[in-house]
Amino acid sequence: MGDAAAFTLADNWHGGFYELALELGGAGDDERLRRALVAVWRIAGVVGCYANRQSEPSAQDVVPCTVESLERFGHLRGVVELPSGDRLVCGAVAVREEHGADWLDFYLPLGALGRVDGRVGGYPFLPDDDDSLAWRRPVDDWLASVGRRVYDEVDFRLGLIGFEVSGDTSAEKLGRGPTSPRRIAYLVPDGEGLRYLPAER
Repeated sequence: MGDAAAFTLADNWHGGFYELALELGGAGDDERLRRALVAVWRIAGVVGCYANRQSEPSAQDVVPCTVESLERFGHLRGVVELPSGDRLVCGAVAVREEHGADWLDFYLPLGALGRVDGRVGGYPFLPDDDDSLAWRRPVDDWLASVGRRVYDEVDFRLGLIGFEVSGDTSAEKLGRGPTSPRRIAYLVPDGEGLRYLPAER
């Protein structure tokens, strides 16, 4: 079946990213991005911080978990353990919109997720399958818990959880909240804290 925590198994990185995407605020705030990146890495319990997915961690040097590393390498990668006990590759990338917001995306590649849970299958490229919530909800709940703890340290405008959700909407566009049924999960600041709105389909 292969090791979902192996960097050099190309299939681990295929299929797109299942992610926690954080709309941090106005573009260009390096300090906010730095604080969010460091908090996500620590709170998620990511092991290592590497630039190259084509070499195993034991064969490459650790790089600093910094904005400068993100800008130089594009992605930062490591290994994370899910609440299920499964270990798999993970990563982070920043999306900095020229006239918009800074986003930080923490992701689990679907290829690796599929190695640890066969129910992932061809998601999301097959016809809609309501059963996907059975495996998505525990992952969503965990990513939401990471996001909530990050918010305690670095407030953000909006959190989105799902398949390649960065930029799907924004705090400004969302207005009073998402409509139902929700296909992704949301972390929405409400003045008293952070509301978690789980995906419904």
